Amino acid sequence: MSIRHGLLALLERGQMYGYQLRAAFEESTGSTWPLNIGQVYTTLSRLERDGLVRSLPESEAGQRPYEITDAGRADLALWFATPISRTDRPRDELAIKLALALTTPGVDVRSVVQTQRSATMRTLQELTRLKYASDRPEDLPWRLVLDAMVFQAEAEVRWLDHCETSLVRYRPAGPGRLPTTPTGAVDRADEGARR
Repeated sequence: MSIRHGLLALLERGQMYGYQLRAAFEESTGSTWPLNIGQVYTTLSRLERDGLVRSLPESEAGQRPYEITDAGRADLALWFATPISRTDRPRDELAIKLALALTTPGVDVRSVVQTQRSATMRTLQELTRLKYASDRPEDLPWRLVLDAMVFQAEAEVRWLDHCETSLVRYRPAGPGRLPTTPTGAVDRADEGARR
């Protein structure tokens, strides 16, 4: 999620200053994504530069509230109407880590998989505990965020199971051989050549 659009969505509720935005963001996401106050003010500066929000006069307490502009509302509406593309999401560091572990000498790939599975299972248990900690209607926004995190953790465990099964069948290429052919295809080709 972009912080930019998160702040615009919060400002659609009404005028807020930086610390209010940070608190509302964390409340809306159940604190599953802690937001640094510096990120809030940096993003507000960019939004103001782009004409999506405007700053208002400081209060007596020295707090400067912001409000969304019409251009900000249009940008927010477009964001809500546009699906998130897989290419817009960050790279999957775990997949890259396992791919590199397979080709790095001295790395116990099965241990990497097991360590990650244990960590993911602990995360899944904690998320599930948090999910059932409250059932108030006003907690629905952060419960939906938690549900997404639970589903992602469950999918990661299934993928790690798949990786472990694939490792059982994996035969690294010997000197001068490239691992371009699936193991089963190599076995069938060798069988055919012996006949």
